[in-house]
Amino acid sequence: MTKYREILRLKRLGLSQQSIADSCNVSKKTVNRVLKRAKELNISWPLDKSDTDAVLAKMFFPSAKQVRSNKWMPDLLIDLEVARTDGNYKKVMAKYTNPVVLILDEWLLLKPTESEQRDIFELLHRRRKKSSTIFCSQYEFEEWYDQLGGDDSPLADAIIDRIAHDSYRINITSIDAEHDISMREVYGLDKTLRE
Repeated sequence: MTKYREILRLKRLGLSQQSIADSCNVSKKTVNRVLKRAKELNISWPLDKSDTDAVLAKMFFPSAKQVRSNKWMPDLLIDLEVARTDGNYKKVMAKYTNPVVLILDEWLLLKPTESEQRDIFELLHRRRKKSSTIFCSQYEFEEWYDQLGGDDSPLADAIIDRIAHDSYRINITSIDAEHDISMREVYGLDKTLRE
């Protein structure tokens, strides 16, 4: 296995890529790929002891099983908030930055706080032009700005900019709204519960 920790440690000491490659018994190309990926994920020495070579391998170069991630938006924000207080924010952010396709379900179902807006901005900024993000929302795209805080939020424009450019939109609308059945009705739930 590649010695990811050692590569990052030697880089921190200022060794050249060739010297690192010789010391770790890998090609210079491997060293270059590891350092490039570490920079993309904002990971540098010193590392936590729990960041073993196996953990770093999964973070740097996810397998096919890790390529896609589906996350309910409120859970993602809770994960990042907990990580900030636990001191492993970078690791958790990398977990959401890595997948080639990230699906954010219930996007903006709840209005994000200022702290959550910063997390959203950072996540989208890290993923931009490197991977795909699918946003599933009950709101029209035009309503997203207001859900993000509108004119009261300095990050609303920046977040929308990172989503709008280089994106495709698929709006799913009803073919026959008069005959639509809500999921609550399908599952036999009281109609008044949707209010």
